[in-house]
Amino acid sequence: MHELILGGARSGKSGHGESLAVKSGLEVTYIATAQVHDDSEMHARIEAHRMRRPPHWALEEAPLALGDAIDRHARTGRLLLVDCLTLWLTNVLLEGDERFIHEQGRLLEALERAPGRVIMVSNEVGQGVVPMNALSRRFVDEAGYLHQTLASRCQRVWWVVAGLPQCLKDKPV
Repeated sequence: MHELILGGARSGKSGHGESLAVKSGLEVTYIATAQVHDDSEMHARIEAHRMRRPPHWALEEAPLALGDAIDRHARTGRLLLVDCLTLWLTNVLLEGDERFIHEQGRLLEALERAPGRVIMVSNEVGQGVVPMNALSRRFVDEAGYLHQTLASRCQRVWWVVAGLPQCLKDKPV
């Protein structure tokens, strides 16, 4: 089963994904997409996520080659928790159009064939003001297109607000 969890910043979406992973009873591999470019805020966010995760979960860092990481780790009886797609999207957009197109295609291909359970966490960014600069507008557009594509392919889609998950789509496997 593939699941997509959407929500705003600090909505509780990562916590919901982690809770689903714990309750699954499956072996878990956490696929982290964040990169630390400073000593402060992002480092603190990553550390907070690390502290919440059970120590027995495997970790794969995949800031760019997310499809490859899914191919390496997806197995029957295993749950992959990808956190988060919008950080990954930022990373690949900054690498240029050729890399972006390649990595997005690889992600969709890997998900198509991935056995086991895959939970993907992502920020919904399209509900605010239209950004002023072209790169920010492209990011919002590409995130929206990616979310629509994944939501159509996932069996379950969640929306999380104020720590309250709502199931938007639940298709029997």
